[in-house]
Amino acid sequence: MDSGTHVVMGLGIAGLSTLDPVMSQSTATFHAVMIGTLVGSVIPDIDTVLKLKNNAIYIRNHRGITHSLPATLLWPCVITIILNYLFPSSFLLHVFLWTLFSVFLHVFVDIFNAYGTQAIRPISKKWVALCIIPIFDPAIFGLHFIGLAFWYFTDHAGVIFLTIYMLLIVYYILRTYQYHQTKKALMKELPNLIEIYLSPNIRMYSYHFAAKSKDQFYVGKLDGKAVFIIDQFDRPPVPSSDLVLSAKQDKNIRAFLSFSPIYRWELKSFDYGYELRFIDLRYYVPGHYPFVAVALLSKDLTIESSYTGWVFSEKKLRKKLIAQTHMK
Repeated sequence: MDSGTHVVMGLGIAGLSTLDPVMSQSTATFHAVMIGTLVGSVIPDIDTVLKLKNNAIYIRNHRGITHSLPATLLWPCVITIILNYLFPSSFLLHVFLWTLFSVFLHVFVDIFNAYGTQAIRPISKKWVALCIIPIFDPAIFGLHFIGLAFWYFTDHAGVIFLTIYMLLIVYYILRTYQYHQTKKALMKELPNLIEIYLSPNIRMYSYHFAAKSKDQFYVGKLDGKAVFIIDQFDRPPVPSSDLVLSAKQDKNIRAFLSFSPIYRWELKSFDYGYELRFIDLRYYVPGHYPFVAVALLSKDLTIESSYTGWVFSEKKLRKKLIAQTHMK
């Protein structure tokens, strides 16, 4: 989910915690729990700072180890130890359990969007992405915002957020059912598909999809059970040539290929060398696929420059690649 939603969810869990009788008995415990649930709800995304290093490291690691099984247990331990120092009279076990719930819920809701997480690491480094809820869901954010407003004017935070979370459980069940029905509709329209990737839009019953058959890629959108094809591409295999093998040694290309499950490739030849581009088909804006990895290679197959990330302007991409070339 987006950072704003994680913040309101942390506050919502703090409101829910008022159902715990200990909260009314110990003001220190409630203050510690409020801080713990708020920090716990955002701390798995601390790896966002990796973007300051470079896109390759960020793409390979964001929502990786910080969302893993060991981290889900480690974060509450670290937060609780610090809070115990700040609030020594608080009930340590209650602070830990509510903080643990907050961290767990962060990781749990993240697996429902198209980006996903490595939530079962170290058992597996596989990205778990259920593609059921959009990155920002107005229903989830809106219900929390309404709950916080009611909490401000009343003393019934526990009942308010218990009701909200029961409604959200129903909402997740409905969206999951809708996802599977939509996928069935796509399979009925294109029965030769072997892989499908749905990306939910903010509006219910609306999805972007990228899919592949044995020899074709398909990109389109679904409104309910109506299927609209936007693009269709041939699907030649990525060649095992020396050029491609050399490009795959580059950190940006490796990061892209480790993250993207469905992409097409383009190879262009120039007087100075070659350009190899990989294009993620899951992300689409009108007339453009913005998430790419590009490598420029000389005639002797030396990598001159490369880039991976979001590209909304070909001109800016060229500037980035040229700047790298001049730095060498």
